[in-house]
Amino acid sequence: MKRLTTLVEKAPIEADTSVSLTIDQRIKSRLKVVLDNGEDAGLFLPRGRILRGGDMVATEEGFTVRIIAATESVSSVSADSALLMAKLCYHLGNRHVPLEINACYLRYQHDHVLDEMVELLGGKVVVERAPFEPESGAYGQHQTEHHH
Repeated sequence: MKRLTTLVEKAPIEADTSVSLTIDQRIKSRLKVVLDNGEDAGLFLPRGRILRGGDMVATEEGFTVRIIAATESVSSVSADSALLMAKLCYHLGNRHVPLEINACYLRYQHDHVLDEMVELLGGKVVVERAPFEPESGAYGQHQTEHHH
């Protein structure tokens, strides 16, 4: 089993292979995974780092793996105004819901109760399968730029 122990800061364009992980998997620092090439591997990374789609991790020997944000069940929300979008972010944030915030939508892991609340407040909810890249939080890493 390959031991992925290092986050590659200046990731090369090409990786030896990749691995698709949901957000629940990307927040863990210790995790057994099956790489896209079929090999077993384990993540052994420092705690507190959320892996993002596009990040790269490596073994001590230099074998590199590109992280892919896997598609998962999410609720994508749109609103008719910036004010309504801000209110939706407030109400969801008040419930400590991890949010991906974009200029055109906000997204959270699908939850029918939250969907009902958002719709009651005037938001439009679409349940879909998509990658989920939530904000890291005010005290987390400074990774608020997401490239899609």
